Amino acid sequence: MSTPKPKSKPGQSQEWFDKPDPTGSTDTGEVGLRFTCTQCGNCCTGPTGFVLFTDVEASAIAADLKISKEEFYEKHTRDTLVGRSLKEIEVEGFGYDCVFLTRDEKTGKTGCSVYQSRPEQCRTWPFWKSNLVGKRAWREESRGCPGMNQGELHPPEHIRITRDRVEI
Repeated sequence: MSTPKPKSKPGQSQEWFDKPDPTGSTDTGEVGLRFTCTQCGNCCTGPTGFVLFTDVEASAIAADLKISKEEFYEKHTRDTLVGRSLKEIEVEGFGYDCVFLTRDEKTGKTGCSVYQSRPEQCRTWPFWKSNLVGKRAWREESRGCPGMNQGELHPPEHIRITRDRVEI
């Protein structure tokens, strides 16, 4: 039984995740990448970084928090070299947590206090351009994310659409 070849749109070149077994971790002939969030919180903590958002997203988060947009900007954001970002809080043993990261001390699971209105940058993890430039980048990032290469199989077209939603 032969494995079906991935379909590309006319004029679209194949990317590494279009090929069967792109990560080399399986021998199933699967096309695409696996990811399921484990609620580890690693994508929301660690070395200082940034979570960029749009003005529309700021309004949505402010509404979710039941505060004005101005209060949201004042209390929960900061200026960075790349634009306005959500603030971080230094947490012993973890690094810098996103201001909206929640931790359940009993289960070790994390969550997001503004999950329904979280920025697009958060919604598109781990399918960022920076993680998808090649197998090596994906492999490196997966060392810190136990959900990468696990769980749900995402087809190449979904990965491309998700990747193209943000510039990171």
